[in-house]
Amino acid sequence: ALEILQSVAKEIEANDLIHDLGVCKVSVIGVGMRNQSGVAGTACRALTAETINIMMSSTSEIKISCVLEEQALELGVRTLHEDLEL
Repeated sequence: ALEILQSVAKEIEANDLIHDLGVCKVSVIGVGMRNQSGVAGTACRALTAETINIMMSSTSEIKISCVLEEQALELGVRTLHEDLEL
């Protein structure tokens, strides 16, 4: 993926390309979230309670995604699974 981004950056004459290989993305997906409010808040509170840094997040009607530090992957998945009762 990085090679593709570098190629595109060169093609569009981008000034710089910043990347971080030490991250991961964790997502919770399900149509059941469409009718439940507060799922994203619950997920964020659960992760921060475990001192997991959320570097970026994105939500839609049926999906919550968080970018975390790579070393937090296992704890992050376990925390979301427990707190969201998955």
